[in-house]
Amino acid sequence: MDKEKMAKKAMRGDTKAYGELVHLYQEYLYSVAFLHVKNEQTALDMVSECIIKGYENIGRLREPKYFRTWMTRILLNAINDYYRKNPVCAVYEDACLAITESPNAGISPEEKIDLYQAVDALPPRYKTIIILQYFENLKISEIAFALDIPEGSVKAYSHRAKEKLRQYLKEDYLYV
Repeated sequence: MDKEKMAKKAMRGDTKAYGELVHLYQEYLYSVAFLHVKNEQTALDMVSECIIKGYENIGRLREPKYFRTWMTRILLNAINDYYRKNPVCAVYEDACLAITESPNAGISPEEKIDLYQAVDALPPRYKTIIILQYFENLKISEIAFALDIPEGSVKAYSHRAKEKLRQYLKEDYLYV
């Protein structure tokens, strides 16, 4: 069964269809959460909260084809709530371990850590757009829907974020 049909069934109250959709997107949701919070347990908690809120509000989903984007919006709201309640929570230990253990052609572990730290240093709106666009490969339209902002704003924020990343990643900037 295709994802859109499953989403329609879930919208009508089919818990099995909702469970199948969650199963399809659980790794994606965890990845987005982990890139934001940098802690395995916190990321799992955020995903759990997202899944519960999604289940409680599935009837509010307007377009079944946007289920993943809708769940992303719920997840990002949960992450924002977490940061409001826990303003000081920059944990790099889990992130550094994951970064150095994951193989990626042509990028040293140090370069990966620098990149993740630079992304983490971005203002929250820019950070979210970079994560969704480059780490999760969402389209501009999907990001706009998830963040409830115009596509033009997504493009502008993406451009500004890339400029900030260029500044952050200049070798002298990170090691001054």
